[in-house]
Amino acid sequence: MPLLGLLLALLAPAGTASAAPDAGKCAPPGEASASAAPLNLAAAGNQDVDKYTTPSVVPLESINRDALGLINPGTITVGTLGDAPPSICLNQATGQYTGFDNELLKAIAQKLGLKIEFSGTEFSGLLSAVATKRYDVGSSSITTTDARRQTVAFTNGYDFGYFSLVVKSGSPIKGFSNLTGGNRIGVVQGTVQDEYVKNVLGLEPVKFPDYATAYANLRSGQIDAWIAPSAQADGQVKPSDGTAIVENTFSVNNFVGWAVAKGNQPLIDALNSGLDAIIADGTYAKLYTDWAPREMPKGWKPGSKAAPAPQLPDFAAIAKAHAADKPAASGPVEQKGTFAQLGETFFNWSLYREAFPYLLKTGLPNTLILAIVSGLIGTVIGLLLAVAGISRTRWLRWPARVYTDVFRGLPAVVVILLFGLGIGPIVKDVTGNNPYWLGAIALGLLAAAYIGEIFRSGIQSVEAGQMEASRAIGFSYRQSMSLVIIPQGVRRVLPALMNQFISLIKDSSLIYFLGLLASQRELFAVGRDLNANTGNLSPLVAAGLFYLVLTVPLTHLVNYIDTRLRSGKREQAPADLDLAAEKG
Repeated sequence: MPLLGLLLALLAPAGTASAAPDAGKCAPPGEASASAAPLNLAAAGNQDVDKYTTPSVVPLESINRDALGLINPGTITVGTLGDAPPSICLNQATGQYTGFDNELLKAIAQKLGLKIEFSGTEFSGLLSAVATKRYDVGSSSITTTDARRQTVAFTNGYDFGYFSLVVKSGSPIKGFSNLTGGNRIGVVQGTVQDEYVKNVLGLEPVKFPDYATAYANLRSGQIDAWIAPSAQADGQVKPSDGTAIVENTFSVNNFVGWAVAKGNQPLIDALNSGLDAIIADGTYAKLYTDWAPREMPKGWKPGSKAAPAPQLPDFAAIAKAHAADKPAASGPVEQKGTFAQLGETFFNWSLYREAFPYLLKTGLPNTLILAIVSGLIGTVIGLLLAVAGISRTRWLRWPARVYTDVFRGLPAVVVILLFGLGIGPIVKDVTGNNPYWLGAIALGLLAAAYIGEIFRSGIQSVEAGQMEASRAIGFSYRQSMSLVIIPQGVRRVLPALMNQFISLIKDSSLIYFLGLLASQRELFAVGRDLNANTGNLSPLVAAGLFYLVLTVPLTHLVNYIDTRLRSGKREQAPADLDLAAEKG
């Protein structure tokens, strides 16, 4: 099979190259990447006086670790993302969520004598998941706006929030004030940049699920500008991409903090105490220097008002020295053509080679598990729905009809979120607050609505004479249905059932919205995290090849089954029968 051959070729080792995977953008850039405060700052807008930072903190030794309201006692469960290095990311080499925000949390958990567990999710649903106690803490460089405080509570600040305006080189847009309703402005959905475009600029943004996708759209010219956190913008923008940061501004309303469920003041106090403790012992300064070496705004410092200022290197001087050491550019940076950019973005073979082992080891098994489990659940429930739907008893017929209408009418992601986040807290003692199997069940319930209709159409396509004949030889109605009608109906719809299973393979990617451990990611989630770490869409195309390897053979199997059911087994020619008799 050509696709399988391509996979094997790409998985083959490349010469003597090291087998150690590259952490890509999910690695501490170190002091050498230090930067000064941006000079091209727009006028600060909508800045409130800091009225949330606490004057002091509860002494660390006074923290009662048994009264923190943790989902799993002794363990802080954290919802995070893998798509915004160096702040938050997933290191594929270790399979661990890391980045500046998460490394700080690990250090705080160690101070508190607690374990910590990270799960990946989407930013758009993170605060709701924290509010409903799916997670103890939300970690995603969250700017603590007043609007967000209506949903969750926040710790003291551990970082500050610039964000940047990125445009194509040569664009007439030179600053935030140049943006108009005629511009397509990209943001990541649910972020403070989303709110800034809508509420401060009064414009309608184009929303994307992650930073890498937004930047790819800017590079390809699908949007005119991209507003992003400065750390992500600095990490993504390269002169050869034909893009540039033209202006920066402060994030509106306060600092960057960790989200905690409203009312859980003991946990907030513990995290604030831990933050002050790692500032005092120098851990914060080391992590900040490793992961986010940039000059802090004047008058701002992390932690409570009583915390000491972290002792940091002179990042402005380091940045100036490194700039002086760089050779002057001999001319304009050569910009790649459109087709060269598309080729590098989607067909980078070295990234394919890097992505395939992770897709094979982690993504493929989870995709198959989710598809098979949900397929079995959907088949069993679907058959029951089909039988109930054609029952002569309305107490069976109407519930089946309502179930089918509801689950076919709602978007799949809504059902998955409702089931995973709604049922999850109720059965957390059974699931260990892990929504993996709840996601598989939700997919199965969705599939059941479609499979039930497939079975019902197959059963009703069986000729009425079959029922009459079976009743005539003494079968009861139940025997006639179970032994005669249903087997024939199922046989007729096998191709349609296989098509539904193919859909389940692709729909398994929606489970990511519930938040999964790194080891539970399916193909799309693995490709997406690699995409974030490399800033390239090739890992997503690599994930797409795996989907093709799964679905194309199944599609041909469907066609083969359909042909066999229509034409039956090929009859042997008389000569073949004579030859068989002679051999006998």
